[in-house]
Amino acid sequence: MIKKIFTGLSCFIFILVYSGYSQTPDITINELKDHIYFLASDSLRGRKPGTEGSKKAADYILKQFSGMKVKLPGEDGFQYFDVVKSIEAGENNHLIINEFTGELHKDYTPLAFSENKSVKAKTAFAGYGFDFDADSVVWHDFQDIDVSGRWVLLLLGDPEMDNPNSLFANYSSMRQKVMIAGDHGAAGVLFVSGEEFDAKDELLDISFDQSESTAGLPVLHIKRDVADQLLKENGTTVNELEKYLNENRKPKSFLIDLIVDAETGVEKKYAKTQNVAAFLEGNDPRLKDEVIVIGAHYDHLGMGGPGSGSRRPDTTAIHNGADDNASGVAALVEIFERLAVHRQELKRSILGLAFDAEEMGRLGSKYFIEHPLVDLQNIDIMINLDMVGRLDSVKRTLSITGSGTAEGLEDQIKKYGEEGSFELNISPDGFGPSDHASFYVENIPVLMLFSGVHDDYHTPDDDAKLIHYNGLKDIADLVYDLVFDLANRDDRLVFREAGPKSQPNLRRRFRVTLGIMPDHTAPDIKGLRTEGVIKGRPADLAGMKKGDVIVALEGKPVTNIYDYMYRLAEFKSGQTISVEVLRNGGKEILIVQL
Repeated sequence: MIKKIFTGLSCFIFILVYSGYSQTPDITINELKDHIYFLASDSLRGRKPGTEGSKKAADYILKQFSGMKVKLPGEDGFQYFDVVKSIEAGENNHLIINEFTGELHKDYTPLAFSENKSVKAKTAFAGYGFDFDADSVVWHDFQDIDVSGRWVLLLLGDPEMDNPNSLFANYSSMRQKVMIAGDHGAAGVLFVSGEEFDAKDELLDISFDQSESTAGLPVLHIKRDVADQLLKENGTTVNELEKYLNENRKPKSFLIDLIVDAETGVEKKYAKTQNVAAFLEGNDPRLKDEVIVIGAHYDHLGMGGPGSGSRRPDTTAIHNGADDNASGVAALVEIFERLAVHRQELKRSILGLAFDAEEMGRLGSKYFIEHPLVDLQNIDIMINLDMVGRLDSVKRTLSITGSGTAEGLEDQIKKYGEEGSFELNISPDGFGPSDHASFYVENIPVLMLFSGVHDDYHTPDDDAKLIHYNGLKDIADLVYDLVFDLANRDDRLVFREAGPKSQPNLRRRFRVTLGIMPDHTAPDIKGLRTEGVIKGRPADLAGMKKGDVIVALEGKPVTNIYDYMYRLAEFKSGQTISVEVLRNGGKEILIVQL
């Protein structure tokens, strides 16, 4: 009899080991380590969305969920969507000026947001491409010239590039400059670097700026010696013009008779990636349709580099992302596993979600919201774990945001915080730079847990050996206790708006706001789709609705979020403006009082 029991036990252990999954009733440090050391290993090469490393991470997470004998929503636990893997110069690129034919990536390069288009036209120089009236500076580079149908040569940057508080910061964006040139009828834009801006005169990288929208015009960055060929007949050079503008702070624009024959061709390379989902059904006949979501993103920055979000953009190296956010995924898996062990005690259902492409603008969680695996109206709360692996062993400071998004939520947080001997840093705001924001916009209560930023954040040094595993276990235990309590409440949480539903832009100094949550990740829309409309704010009072696509402000076109921001910065408080929106296949004009 003993032999039979031993034989059966050995077989059971073999099955668990072979499957890569071992279930224990408690959250353990060893299992947290196993998860993080795998997810943050060099073999996954930074888990960039759409890569083989990302797929290995998703397979690993799914294997953990699968061993818990829970439902796997979507396509057997995966929810697929596409992301832009890279942006490259295509075959159709050329630059010809008189007898000179430029060489791609040596003399010129198209920019990532360029429209694919061929233009053969005369040229004009329009300084920095400014067109604004500020309190202390008035600068209109297009005032005395007609650039209609021409290529426009513009300087990169502004006269005060070393001043972080410069008023020019609001007007120096390349996208903004292209938009203004287009407003004045330009057919295309040629950017060039002055010596003060870049002494080495290096061509810009074709790097993805997290938006698939184009600028509407062909846009090239050309070398100084190429631009000087255009300026020769006018008796000047790029460096002389840059020096004049920086010293005199006033326009020096002029027409150029030379014809530029150029074509831009930029190709977006897409890759399929996936969220990972697991569903644990509750047991109460009345409450099991209500769902608590526990989420964490599993993607990171890959090999880093320009445009990746790395704090060392000049370094190409594996960004393992142990804290950001293998720590959150490890906690999610362990919390869900413990809940699965106690499934018979749960009244409400639990949905575990491992999101991809958070670092690219919450793409995974936004895709879930647009293609939900459960009815969004049945979600009681979304609890997000993002960077929970560096809890200080002495101060034990744990930040929790979203406490104000539901009645009584803060009291429950404080209760479990005290029991775990945490020093809680509690914020009521529901919006923040992580996946919970996608749920808050939909009027769903949210919480985000975060153990603090550190010097290794978004660098190649964020490794598994630096995780504070005892603290991570304590945070996971807190979340388990909180979720277990919320799953067994008699009453449902009541949503309460707590703070804005959009991310403030600290660089731009807006004087007005419409009061919308913009969706800048909708690639197929020419305009700006409203992800949410805040009650009582100008857009709401004017009748704007969620899903409206803004295509013009005061008659000036809006094709993307950048156009929207630049246009909005032109208005003043108290001004009445027209906002043209697309709704249900038609156009409507809304009159908004700012």
